[in-house]
Amino acid sequence: MSDDRPVMPRGSVGRTARLASLPLGAAGRATLGLGKRLSGQSADAVSAELQQRTAEQLFAVLGQLKGGAMKLGQTLSVFEAAVPEEMAAPYREALVKLQEEAPPMPVRTVHAVLAQQLGGTWRQRFQEFDDQPAAAASIGQVHRATWRDGRDVAVKIQYPGAATALMSDLNQLSRFARLFAVLFPGMDVKPLIAELKARVVEELDYSLEADSQRGFSAAFADDPQIVVPRVVASAPKVIVSEWLEGTPLSRIIATGTREQRDRAGLLMAVLHFSAPQRAGLLHADPHPGNFRLLADGRLGVIDFGATARLPDGHPEPIGRLLRWALEGKAEEVLADLRAEGFVLPTAQIDAQGVHDFLRPMLDPIAEPRFHFTRAWMQEQAARIADPRLEASRLGRQLNLPPAYLLIHRVTIGSIGVLCQLDAEGAFRGVLEEWLPGFSG
Repeated sequence: MSDDRPVMPRGSVGRTARLASLPLGAAGRATLGLGKRLSGQSADAVSAELQQRTAEQLFAVLGQLKGGAMKLGQTLSVFEAAVPEEMAAPYREALVKLQEEAPPMPVRTVHAVLAQQLGGTWRQRFQEFDDQPAAAASIGQVHRATWRDGRDVAVKIQYPGAATALMSDLNQLSRFARLFAVLFPGMDVKPLIAELKARVVEELDYSLEADSQRGFSAAFADDPQIVVPRVVASAPKVIVSEWLEGTPLSRIIATGTREQRDRAGLLMAVLHFSAPQRAGLLHADPHPGNFRLLADGRLGVIDFGATARLPDGHPEPIGRLLRWALEGKAEEVLADLRAEGFVLPTAQIDAQGVHDFLRPMLDPIAEPRFHFTRAWMQEQAARIADPRLEASRLGRQLNLPPAYLLIHRVTIGSIGVLCQLDAEGAFRGVLEEWLPGFSG
């Protein structure tokens, strides 16, 4: 077999079998649960055990796979703070592993990809190249090296066969999306998978990613808060960029100091709201594996595969809606929601009811400072997910226009990371400085 064989096999029986085990396992657990109910165990006890076993299986399967399975796992991992603590603790470690770990591709395959992408004399472009990967993700892995001019660089190499495997995984996972409701009550995973599929072509083209990184790097050049490594060289399946040394956010979430948590959280907010205004771009993959806190206090950003182009910056109606909601202007809020397509023309919704539905979510910017916690996010998730509550009924009548879909998902994901960080800071001030329409 050739050395450049696909690392992520096309149509692999093994991959399919692992994914297919998800619904089979769910059926087995349901049967087991019925037996335990008949034997006298309480419904709550049986439900908790089934939830636990489903969560363990989901993350065990996702953690073994690259491609779409790991991509979805990474995307969902930013919402981990919304999971009730009694369920979250047993698989939190698996979530962190999803963010930063994956089995490496063979060394000879790495060399074959570099030769194909950078030319047969690729070694001459480096003083040194470490064959052992420094990090791995859903569709590629990173090697540390020294460029010919002496700079330390990160070499991001795409797994052979990534495109086919990625689409195959996402197609399979969409069939099993309902199982994820066990972990994330109230979240419909199917639209999330559909969005990931729609962005596959762009994310697989490292040339496009390199262009996005260049845009971010230029916009934040010499910035005192955010650092983006410069691109040294690029090809459709390889990116070489300056090495960025720092503490991964996943480690700060696990063991970081109060100062590190607050600093990282505030700078994530600065990146989210300032990049569209400064670069015309939105970093659209907020999971912790993509960020580092540098020794000098800056936030490093290292992955630009998912990027939204916002040439006019953040849409002004977002800031205006937030301002009016905080001011209690319910009628104005509803009118603008209708104008922007958040409320279907035929929907009969009470303006004050909509305001009461939205207002608790705006606590982080209602006062000069706010402390993001898992408990706060869990409270919001439970309020929206419980079909017995008015908030859940109202939420189902609202619509998310396509133009706002990615912005909404990235914002919620970023909030999830802030809650994992347990970050406290002056977040309202960030919006006052960077979000159009928020300050009037």
